[in-house]
This record gives sequence, C-alpha cells and structure tokens, in this order.
Amino acid sequence: MKYLVDFIENKNVEQTEIFAQLKCEAEEAKVLQLMARRFINAQEESMVTELLTELYGNENYGYLDHLGSIKTLLELGWISQQSFTPLKVSEVSYLELLNTAVTLTSVFLKLLEEGSLEMTLPEVKPYADHLEYLQDQFFRIELYQKMSAIRHNGHEQSLGINRIQNKLELLEKRIEERIAETSENVVLDRFFKQKKLDEKEQVIFLALLKEEYSAGDNSLREMNALIDLISFDEYERIKNRSLLEDGARLVSDEIIDYEEMLSPFGGISRAFYIVDEVLQGIMHPQKKKKVHKLKLNMLIKEQDLFELIDPVTSLEDVVLNPKTHETLNNLMHQMDREVVAYLIKWGIKEKKQGIDARIIFHGPPGTGKTMTAYSLAKSLKRQVLSFDCSKILSMYVGESEKNVRKIFDTYYDLTDKTKTEPILLLNEADQFLSSRSSGVNSSADQMHNQMQNIFLEQIESFKGILIATTNLLENIDVAFSRRFNYKIEFKKPNFDQRIELWSKMLPKDAPYEEEFSIEKIAKYDLTGGQINLIIKNTAYAVATTDEPLFGMNDFIAEIEKEKRGNFDSEKSMGFLS
Repeated sequence: MKYLVDFIENKNVEQTEIFAQLKCEAEEAKVLQLMARRFINAQEESMVTELLTELYGNENYGYLDHLGSIKTLLELGWISQQSFTPLKVSEVSYLELLNTAVTLTSVFLKLLEEGSLEMTLPEVKPYADHLEYLQDQFFRIELYQKMSAIRHNGHEQSLGINRIQNKLELLEKRIEERIAETSENVVLDRFFKQKKLDEKEQVIFLALLKEEYSAGDNSLREMNALIDLISFDEYERIKNRSLLEDGARLVSDEIIDYEEMLSPFGGISRAFYIVDEVLQGIMHPQKKKKVHKLKLNMLIKEQDLFELIDPVTSLEDVVLNPKTHETLNNLMHQMDREVVAYLIKWGIKEKKQGIDARIIFHGPPGTGKTMTAYSLAKSLKRQVLSFDCSKILSMYVGESEKNVRKIFDTYYDLTDKTKTEPILLLNEADQFLSSRSSGVNSSADQMHNQMQNIFLEQIESFKGILIATTNLLENIDVAFSRRFNYKIEFKKPNFDQRIELWSKMLPKDAPYEEEFSIEKIAKYDLTGGQINLIIKNTAYAVATTDEPLFGMNDFIAEIEKEKRGNFDSEKSMGFLS
C-alpha cells in the first residue's frame, strides 16, 4: 500500500509516485487526495460542496470557481457520481454538479494499490489448451464490460475509456499472435471460423459463455446488456439490435436462443443463452460422440393421445379482462429466471428442476382460455401437448382409470426422450375436476371416483407446467382446488374489450357500408369466440352475393342466430387481438 500512503501523506501532490499517471492538474489531484484520505477513514462518498469548501473555504463562494476540477475528474474516470439518475458528464453544467455525491472509481483505487494501470499482456507463446484461450477471451469481455459501464454513466469522452480501449486492442492483437503460434486447433477459435462469426457476434457469444463458466448473476444474458457491450453510441445500439433478432445468424443457426420473460415494468424482455449442444461442444471438446436430439414432432406421430401445438401468438396478442391480465403477469413474474435462481439458492427447488406450475383457467366458453394457454406457452418459448379430456371416456371405455395414468406416463416419456419441457394442456377437464361421489351407487360412480383419485395423485406429483381448462369452477372438488397453484378466471369481455375484439378480428381489406359501426355491434354481449364465429359466418354469407358488401344487417342477422343458439355445436378456442 506504499502508493496509497505516499499519495495521501505527501504535501506536494505533484511529487507523488502516481501523479504522472493521473493526467490532470495539481488542483484536481488535491481533490483526489482529499477523497482518498476520507476513503481510508470509511467515508466512501462525499458531497461536491463539502470537498470544495474544505479545500478552498466558502468565503465569497470562491469554491464555486473550482467546480471545473470535479467535471474534469469525472471525465477522466477517476471519480463517479452516486445518484439514481446519473448526469451525463459531457452535457452537465457546473452548478448541476454542486449537490452531487461522488466516489472514487475502482480504476483509481487500483492505481492507488498497484501504482500502475499498465496491463500485463500474456506472453506470445502457443496456447496449451482451450481453457488458456478462454482465460484471455474472458479477460477481453471484462474490458468490454468496463467500457460499457463507463459509457452507461455518461463518461464517453473520459480518458478512462481510452485507456481501456487501448488495453483491449493490445489484448486482441496478443490473442491473434498466440493463435498464430498454436499448431493445435483451439476449439472455440475453430468454431468461430466455421460459423463465420464477425467480431460483434463473437463478443456476444463469449459474454454468454462467460456467464456459463462463472455462474454469475446472469446480468449479461439480457438483450440490452449484450447490445450495450458492443455499441458505442445510440445509433449503434439501434443497429446492433438486429444481431439478436429472430432472423439473426446467431439465432437462426441455432447457436444461441432466448427465453422471453415479463420485465418489472410490464414489458417482455429476452434472456439469451447458448444452445445446449453448442455449449457442450465448447465446454467438453474431448467428447466426440454426437448426441442426436429427438424432435418432439417426430415422436408425436407414434402416439394417439396428444396434439402438438407450436404457438404463434404471445400474451400481448390476447384480449383479456384487466384482472386476468394482471394475474397472468404475476404468474410470469414467478417464472422469471431470477426468481427461480432465488428458489434454488434457498433450497426450495432443486438445481436441475425446471419451472413447476399447476394452473386452472376457468370461465365461460369462448373467453380465451385455450388461446391464452397457447399464448403463455409462446411467451415462455414452449410447445404445447394438448389433450381433450372430454374424449377420455369414449376413447377408452372400461379402461378410463388405466388411461388417466397413461396421459401422464406418455407426457413424461416424450419429455424425457426429447429433453424438452412442453406445457401439458388438459382441455375441458371438468369431469376430472368435479366433486367425487360420496355414496357410490353404481359401477360407473366407482369407475369415475377411481379415475379422479388417480388424476389427483398425478397432479400432486406433476413436474412441469400443467394447465387445465374448465367452464365451471364451482363444481371443482376441494381436493383438486388445493393442488393447483393458480386459479385464473376468464370473464366475458366488457364493452371496450368487445370494441377491441371487433376491430382486430374484422377483415381489413373488406368493403363496408357507410352506416357500419363497430360501436353499435359491440353493444351485443358476446364472447371473443362468438365474435370470431359471427365474423366468419357473415363473411361466408356476404361472399356469395353479387356485390359483396359488409353491412350492419348482415352482422346483426348472424348475431341473432348465435343468440338463439343455432351454433351451439360450434367450438372456438379463444380470441386474439
């Protein structure tokens, strides 16, 4: 600590051993000297006003003439602001700094401790193995992170960022020189060349790989954090988003993938990760055996229980009652990676255990239960294995109990073989969930109770995400109700929601008569499923006329038919926005 002691004890700051490296005037160095003295006395941050008045007094407010020293030190990166809303240094006025709290940066503290900020470059010699290569590359990512942090705090013009930039350039050149000296193929370098990844794509990949090795806080997985890493200004941030969109090479070539999660502010954020097969090839290059991953859609063809759904709509596409949306948002929060990480840390969940949730969607037909299940799966980047519970008795007469267990056994078999976690959707699960008979009077009652007992047993031990839909929550057996984490109600849409539904579902390119009014037809109390059906039936009727034109009477006629129950046999899975 000799450099620290020398700096805080020397009355002539210009004679200290580190002064030449500060690249500032003596007056500015005195501010750092005072802050260093305070730091070793456990005062990490100081108000600018206090610093200047201690150094220069407050007679005639003369200390105000020295505010420029504070701005210079911020620009150099030796001090930083301590504020929830940091000011952008290049744009801030002197007076805006007056009541700001400042602290010494980690870079300056390192200078005090080591006496130099010069980086020790790795020796130019062949890489012994891929881990040695990764060590250099991870140090490279740390430098990118430091530059990103400086830019984020508004220090774009600081000498600190220039120093780091110079270090980064030297390190990248040294990595190239060592690769050139290495006769053996380095796994990751060969991978970059095979995939033809450019510099920015490599940085994104390396940042995600560093997260895997370090088991850190996952801060580098978030989309904006990755973009900030490789962007030097706002224009580049906008341009570089394309590197992480669905059509980008890293995503389309199945090198990286992402999970969509609800952000604290209600939006959907993306958390990226390296695809498992690629990750294993990098982390365990000695394993030459290629694992052929079975695709779920191939195995589905071999069984007759489930329908496989690849959802195309997300939660943002579904029009729902505000309270229903709120409950779903809370559900998404509890499925967030950070929340799951806490549960693992506290011992509530096992490390290898995925997200578990048992959910009931209940409400009238046509209110969007099934479509919301699909949309939730899309937001979680999952497929859906859907089973129509109304078929269980007709499909397996006399074997219903046996085949209730078969539903779950088949689900587990499919997920185990494909190493995937699809959502299990049990549509129209009323007969599974309804109250059991207290007095068993017939073999049918006995069979029904036995079937429900088995279903209860499977629900109790289910691992994964299960959604059951039902029209009548009040008929659900209490024992089942306790086994479900979430019971989410789907109400009929109100007037405003019906306007939104009609607006979204009506054909965009169709001709409408002048008197047509969405507000008028939205007054009819209809569910989203009914609106969807009415629009389709009206379209068929209008298309057969000599001069197709959608009129109010056409829609009202179909609405009246629906109201009279002419199409009760029709089913609708939900409704979209």
